[in-house]
Amino acid sequence: MFVDQVKVYVKAGDGGNGIVAFRREIYVPMGGPAGGDGGDGGDVIFEVDEGLNTLMDFRYQKHFKAKRGENGMGKGMHGRNAEPLVLSVPPGTTVRDVNTGEVLADLIEHKQRAVIAKGGRGGRGNIRFASARNPAPEISENGEPGIERDIQIELKLIADVGLVGFPSVGKSTLLSTVSAARPKIADYHFTTLQPNLGVVDTADQRSFVLADLPGLIEGAHEGVGLGHQFLRHVERTRVILHVIDMAATEGRDPYEDFITINKELEQYDPTLLERPMIIAANKMDLPEAEEQLAFFKEQLDEDYPIFPISTVTKEGIRDLLFAVANKLDEIPKNYKPVEEQEDRVVYRFEKEDKAFSITRDPDGAYVLYGEKIEKLFKMTDFSRDESVQRFSRQLRGMGVDNALRERGAKDGDTVRLLDYEFEFME
Repeated sequence: MFVDQVKVYVKAGDGGNGIVAFRREIYVPMGGPAGGDGGDGGDVIFEVDEGLNTLMDFRYQKHFKAKRGENGMGKGMHGRNAEPLVLSVPPGTTVRDVNTGEVLADLIEHKQRAVIAKGGRGGRGNIRFASARNPAPEISENGEPGIERDIQIELKLIADVGLVGFPSVGKSTLLSTVSAARPKIADYHFTTLQPNLGVVDTADQRSFVLADLPGLIEGAHEGVGLGHQFLRHVERTRVILHVIDMAATEGRDPYEDFITINKELEQYDPTLLERPMIIAANKMDLPEAEEQLAFFKEQLDEDYPIFPISTVTKEGIRDLLFAVANKLDEIPKNYKPVEEQEDRVVYRFEKEDKAFSITRDPDGAYVLYGEKIEKLFKMTDFSRDESVQRFSRQLRGMGVDNALRERGAKDGDTVRLLDYEFEFME
């Protein structure tokens, strides 16, 4: 089964907790703090495996979680960092954050890696909080939560040449003729339900990858037919091979077919028509094909290279393959039209997110929320008084107390933060 678009949930590992510990050694009456830091949580990493050509591994497993870091230990020993969770994806994979729309990674080359979710930092042990004012602190941090996000994984096949055209014009037959690929071939529309790849070897020892895409019809860019979900695979091709039924066996005009498909490509992505395009005039073994070809050439406004072929008699296929290979030789191997962009960094002012916000629940309680304040809450060890006092000082330093007063909070009012409730005190 070919899968080229999936949505999954990934969660990086939380950091391990730091601990409170003290040295207990003979002849060391004032050993001092010795609580170690927690280990870092594991990252979620995507790595390209050129042996894959589908996202099938993500079809049935939708949740991926990395391991958390090990907790700190006594005698100042740090917890072990968790190993990253490495997931293999095929070349041409794009990863996007579902909620923000941000592109997190565009993975193309074999063994290329990208961190999709960063693991949490390990919490600090009490050895980190020792100072001249407080030489024996009973404070430690819980591990930082790992990043979690819903992502959309999209595959755009990496092929040198993409076959486009209406259904039943002979694209799959051409692929099976020039390569070892064996796509399903039948005399009805949309026989090809998924892209097929084949490696083509020319007589002069050159080779390239050819992609046969499901047939396009008018309105494909808006979701009509099957082709709309596979148009993305044309984006990474270096040359477009437009296959046309020159015998008009379906009763359509070849020139109208050519214009219609080009219009669909342009409406999906205007840069597609900037790629080199070669026309394969197929079914030249049938009657009236020669007459239709001559009329087709008269109607063309631009000078496209046209190669009359027949996938039945193999006529013209050798010359077509040589022309495609020659065109590929003119294009640098590292030519990536989709990723073309200026190599510079633009710095823009971005307003810093608010540390917290305040709302009211129907029962009158004040609710605190915000990424920064929630992270601070999760990293606080509420089982120790010193940690709770430190958390209170941090809230006061962030301006939470003053903000609650401005919202009308009075002594004894309930304040909620995640699953925790406490009373507001003047």
